[in-house]
Amino acid sequence: MSLASETDGPGLAKMRGMKLFALALALAVTVSACGGSSDSPTAPSVNVPFSTLDVRVGTGAEASTGRAVTVNYAGYLYSATAPENKGTRFDAGTLPFTVGSGVIPGFSQGVIGMRVGGTRRVIIPPSLGYGSQGSPPRIPGNATLVFEIELLAVQ
Repeated sequence: MSLASETDGPGLAKMRGMKLFALALALAVTVSACGGSSDSPTAPSVNVPFSTLDVRVGTGAEASTGRAVTVNYAGYLYSATAPENKGTRFDAGTLPFTVGSGVIPGFSQGVIGMRVGGTRRVIIPPSLGYGSQGSPPRIPGNATLVFEIELLAVQ
């Protein structure tokens, strides 16, 4: 069966064939991109905005830009299907830093306004995290991150 009608010239028939090829190619790319698990380091999440959730509100000193703080934290790759969106854990520990420098922008942004004794869950999109380059081998490019942060001290 031909896509061209009897009244179509050779140029129009060729254009229709090219459109059909482009549509088939787009469909093939879309289908091949659908595989994989959302927990996989090779399947970064997209379009998840920055957000914070206070799990426990602290009562001590408040963290603000330029202040030295110490936190306990755990970092996870975002997973749409995991409880609390916490996919694979990539890091955890105690970290002293100055709010606004020395860490990825979303981490600092997530700590601002916390009070000592508080715990906050922070979702960080790639633009406020490690971006397209990631931090191999544990954090792939364009990964959305989830941090659970406990503010221990504000100096």
